Amino acid sequence: MGTPSPRAVLVLAAALAGLLAPRAAYGQPNFIVILADDVGWGDLGANWAETKETPHLDELAAEGTRFVDFHSAASTCSPSRASLLTGRLGARNGVTHNFAVTSVGGLPLNETTLAEVLQEAGYSTGAIGKWHLGHHGHHHPSFRGFDYYFGIPYSHDMGCTDNPGYNLPPCPPCPRRGAAARIARKDCYTEVALPLFENITIVQQPVNLSSLAARYAEEAARFIRRASDSGRPFFLYLALAHMHVPLGVPSPPPASGRGIYGAALSEMDALVGWIKRVADSHGKGNTLLWFAGDNGPWAQKCELAGRLGPFVGAWQRQRGGSSAKQTTWEGGHRVPALVYWPGRIPAKRTSHALLSTLDIFPTLVALAGVALPPNRRFDGLDVSPVLFGWSDVGHKVLLHPNSGAAGKDGEIETLRLAQYKAFYTTGGAMACDGSIGPAEHHQPPLIFNLDRDIQEQEPLDLASREYQAVLPAISRAYAQALEDIATDNVSVADYSKDPAATPCCNAQHVACRCQAPGSHAAVLDRRTERRATRLCL
Repeated sequence: MGTPSPRAVLVLAAALAGLLAPRAAYGQPNFIVILADDVGWGDLGANWAETKETPHLDELAAEGTRFVDFHSAASTCSPSRASLLTGRLGARNGVTHNFAVTSVGGLPLNETTLAEVLQEAGYSTGAIGKWHLGHHGHHHPSFRGFDYYFGIPYSHDMGCTDNPGYNLPPCPPCPRRGAAARIARKDCYTEVALPLFENITIVQQPVNLSSLAARYAEEAARFIRRASDSGRPFFLYLALAHMHVPLGVPSPPPASGRGIYGAALSEMDALVGWIKRVADSHGKGNTLLWFAGDNGPWAQKCELAGRLGPFVGAWQRQRGGSSAKQTTWEGGHRVPALVYWPGRIPAKRTSHALLSTLDIFPTLVALAGVALPPNRRFDGLDVSPVLFGWSDVGHKVLLHPNSGAAGKDGEIETLRLAQYKAFYTTGGAMACDGSIGPAEHHQPPLIFNLDRDIQEQEPLDLASREYQAVLPAISRAYAQALEDIATDNVSVADYSKDPAATPCCNAQHVACRCQAPGSHAAVLDRRTERRATRLCL
């Protein structure tokens, strides 16, 4: 590489001065929250030595702080995302299970999102990727505090595409010529194509899954550049399609399912590494980057599901069924988490504090120097002392809501108290072998000591001294938590459905197929098709 000319150096210095001066005036850091989908705790090489596909995430861990006792607020998509963006469990914010393609409602409009708080504080706000908190009317992200949105309204298995990728069972591509060409397939969406939005406009339907990761990377980089050029601090919420099925189709395709998963994991890793470099290029030390998962792996997808690490939920496995996504076993909600902020957050540090995605909202609000919304209670904590290495104390009690397995969705029937974890309900989720553990209610609860039994294999003996000593404290904590929720301002989500709410850019075409030829998305799609291999760093 040649030596830059003096003129180039002056131009670069002037550009950097222009970027950095406004930041000092605002005194507010930039925030990037990257949320991976269905990622396992063991999918991070820094967590699990068997994983070799995440060099960029491992570098992020080495240059920042890794959290090993970090949990999603729920074990399925919509409730987990609603809790991240409100700092409140679904029992408070009303989002207790997933929204559908035909959902009329979404995250209740009286709930305040993190984006709305930061937007009011002067931040430029952007959401890129999966939303899944309502797409109809004012539930769309463009009306929930985001200045810019580019992404899909729900999970990318909730609509057909022309390149369906890898799934179990495999799904057919979108039909092209009327009802006669349609193939009904259990667990597959074949009637309506998956849409891609730019703000409130559908710019492509169906989405091209092969180039989606590269498009997210380009749009994220564009947003960071635009926000930096404006001189305003920014908040970017990047909700990835990885590692949810269907997994993308690498070229050439690997020979095995695990090879397919590994290739997709490498692509996600490269995308995160790219975002980190873009953020650093616009003023290293100005931006906090927080990477986490929305819930654990989807076990019924077998070799297309992620690694649990040691969190196998052995007690449940012995009885059949899954102990991962949708469940309240550790594999369902203990997720990888990294925070990177050069010069502010210690490097090469591992924290054992009990933390949650619930903490992202109050922590970023505090770091931005603004107040939490009034007239409601929050389940998340401001954990900035933990981030800065001043403390390693997080939650004393952490609640785990039912998330699609046994029990009523959203109800709290599992909780953590220090090293102890109590289950009032177990079972109900499908494993790779097709088994579904029987739904069981436990009164008194099953209690595990995670310090000795991280695999959740053997609950404490009810007659043991340890069980008798800890049960009263767990019972008190449980009763207090339920009382706190019952006396709060609780929202109710509208889960009604109407086919008219289905995102469809052209109802005259089979599967709502369309794309505006001159749109930004169409141009970007052609460009990223040619350059998608850039993410394979």
